[in-house]
Amino acid sequence: MSHSLTGFETLIAALEDLEIKYLIGGSVASSMLGRFRATNDVDILAALYSNRVPAFVRRLANEFIAFEDDILLALSAGRSFNLIHRSTTNKFDVFPAMTPFEREQLKRARRITISIFGPEVDVPIASPEDIVLAKLQWFRLGGETSERQWSDIRGVIEMQAGKLDLEYLNKWAQELGVGDLLVPALAS
Repeated sequence: MSHSLTGFETLIAALEDLEIKYLIGGSVASSMLGRFRATNDVDILAALYSNRVPAFVRRLANEFIAFEDDILLALSAGRSFNLIHRSTTNKFDVFPAMTPFEREQLKRARRITISIFGPEVDVPIASPEDIVLAKLQWFRLGGETSERQWSDIRGVIEMQAGKLDLEYLNKWAQELGVGDLLVPALAS
């Protein structure tokens, strides 16, 4: 098994080889489709189920701190877990795709070539609409005070002006309970 300098390539190869649907989201995605900003981790939404965890952990064991029991516990609780690359301490937050919205995001992801920690890699990334919606959820969960989340939302809306699927945005914003936040985000 080859070792990557940053772990990103190894993690992506493990997901793809095990045929686990995934996408890159969070600040990395909003930086690619909106305004760039530095981030300390990579958020990954993945359709990872408990039956795939042993093989997933085996694939990552040489390069990552990844504990099978911790991952299984996180999945059963429907929460994220961290993977830490041993030699660089690069952090990857993996969110299980559990809800209809999360599964829809995986269907709508588009492949682009990105360079996060070095070499370019072709990966699926969240659609601009899904980035806005997910960040609106995080903004709400954080007490609607995060300037970073709001700036990311506005950056994607500005950079994707005229290209956003407003019908999709409005439909999911209502379902996710963030319709009241979408209105000022689109207007400002």
